[in-house]
Order: sequence, then structure tokens, then C-alpha cells
Amino acid sequence: MSHNTFGHLFRVTTWGESHGPAIGCVVDGCPPGIPLTEADIQGYLDKRRPGQSRYTTQRQEPDQIKILSGVFTPDAGDEAAGVQVTTGTPIALMIENVDQRSKDYSEIKERYRPGHADYTYDLKYGIRDYRGGGRSSARETAMRVAAGAIARKIVPGLSVRGALTRIGEIAIDHSRWDWNEVDRNPFFSPDATAAEEWAAYLDEVRKSGSSVGALIEVHADGVPAGLGAPVYGKLDQEIAAGLMSINAVKGVEIGNGFEAARIRGEENADEMRMGNDGEPVFLSNKAGGVLGGISTGQPVVARFAVKPTSSILGPVRGVTRGGEDVDLVTKGRHDPCVGIRAVPIGEAMLAIIIADHYLRHRAQTGAG
Repeated sequence: MSHNTFGHLFRVTTWGESHGPAIGCVVDGCPPGIPLTEADIQGYLDKRRPGQSRYTTQRQEPDQIKILSGVFTPDAGDEAAGVQVTTGTPIALMIENVDQRSKDYSEIKERYRPGHADYTYDLKYGIRDYRGGGRSSARETAMRVAAGAIARKIVPGLSVRGALTRIGEIAIDHSRWDWNEVDRNPFFSPDATAAEEWAAYLDEVRKSGSSVGALIEVHADGVPAGLGAPVYGKLDQEIAAGLMSINAVKGVEIGNGFEAARIRGEENADEMRMGNDGEPVFLSNKAGGVLGGISTGQPVVARFAVKPTSSILGPVRGVTRGGEDVDLVTKGRHDPCVGIRAVPIGEAMLAIIIADHYLRHRAQTGAG
């Protein structure tokens, strides 16, 4: 299987399967001298970790990160004595899997589940890991979150955060947006009222054995102007590709996105005036911080849509590997809304892409 690596100067290669002994990644291209400990990474993994509420899968994985290489603690007398820092060499990270229940998947060994990658993996490779989907499982995304924690340290002043803005039919009220509220509820909702509505809504979805989709919005503040390389290395192009690579994502928009198709040019334009410091100031940010594929210095804003979890109690119609029609009921522990845990994954992907472009920009222009 190819294409397990993404990025150019900041490169991330992930490895491992959902029901294997461990998952991991190698981060290549991280500059030396950046303070980095396992604790710096663990906090972000804890946001994504399963089993923290009744609204996510009850698989109990502690997701304890281990740094295997690429860091060093200088001896006394050095300027950074006592502080563990990156060395500039590849950083290897690993998480052990401790709560696999492969027997839950034995019945679908010869069956293709609708909405999953069972059929396409088998069609392409002639073999598939039916235990939780193998490499197609969202378990792999834990390592993206780990790599994203490192990426956040590369760009000075960068802040990346995300929020859930819709679950199924219920959307937030943007006039009530409060970033402080995101950490107060199990949905990463910036709207406390919507979070209460989602709790009742998801209880009904979960008890019915079904699932529902979601919409996530991610913001990156402190992005320097000038990142991105037209024509085929646009910043927004690679953000879209990175977010689309997340499991179950079926749509991405940057800034005003699809709303731009409905409004007139004067509404969509981000007008400008000169600021008191002699620098141009944008009066709005419908472009989402990117013009012509290059960052403007405004916050980079992206949204992505996550489909309903394909693993539902069913029954749903499928086929076997031998060509027989079957009705499938999926066992195991699954998220009624996989979009909830996609929030820290979306943050990580945005951070990784911006860090990669920051290093590329520095290499090409010397700025940074």
C-alpha cells in the first residue's frame, strides 16, 4: 500500500492497523531545538480519545503516546540544559492498542458492509483486514493528532482550534459563538444551547441503533501572510486535500465556501482600507484567509462535512465476497456521530499543512 505519507518539508508517515498491536507515525522535517515532551502531545490526544462520553464509541483506549526518537535533553552547561528538545532528526511516535475486540468482526469476514471500504479495499488489494477496517479505520487518525501537536510548535504565534457547528438537523446559532464554551461540553460546541439539544438528539439516535453526520469548523489564527505556492501548491488547495483525507469526510469549504455561489460580488469581496500602522486592513474575511492560494495574514477558516457513521445496528442490505445477497447487522462499539471526535483531527490536519507551508515559504524566501 502506497501513499502513507503526506507533506513536503514537514512530512508525516503513519503506520499500523486498528486491531494490530500498535499504531504510530514518523515526523520528518521538524526543525531542531523545539521543546517537545510527551505531555505536549498527550493533551491533544485526550481530546480525540474514545470512550469519554456516551456519545462516542466505548472502546477504551488510553492513547498514551511514546516518543521513540528525535528528541534529546542537553547536559548541564548547554543553553537548553534540562529541557528536552527536537534534534532535527525523524521523530518516531507510537501508541499501543490495548482494547481490541476482533471477535466483534468475525461475522463480516466474508461480507461487504455498505458505506465502508470493505469492497474497495478487497477490489484493489485482493485482501482486507476485516478487524475494524485495518488501515481504513479512523484509529489511524490518532497519529495525525499526535503529529499536529508537533506542527503547532513550528509556526510562531500559531493557534489552531475547532468546533462542531452542526449535528444532523440541528445547527448552532452563530450569534452565540463562544470559544470558551467548546471545552465545557462533550461535543466541542461553541453554543451551549445547541449542546443541550444535541445531547437529547443523540440519545435518540444512539438508542435507535442509527447514526448521524456533522459539520466541523476549524480556525487558524496567527498564520503569516505569504504562505502558499501557486499554481499547484495553493494553501487552500492543500488544506482541502488534507481535510478530505480524514475518514468519513465528504465535503470541504474554505471561508465563505459554497455560500459564495449564492451571493453577489460586492457581498463576497473582502474590502480593504489602510490601517493606522500603514498596513492594509481587510474589512471582512469571506475568503477564509487565502487569496490566490496565498495566505493574507487573516485567520484561515475551513469547514468540513462528516457523513453518518456507516456502522449501524441495521439491518442493511449488502453482499458477500462470494456474490450472495445478505442483510447485515454491524456489531462492535461505534460512534453514533463520528464527527464529534473529528474536531481535534481537523485541527491537527490544518496545523500540519500550515506548518509545512511555513517551512516551504522559509526555504524559498528566507522569511519566517
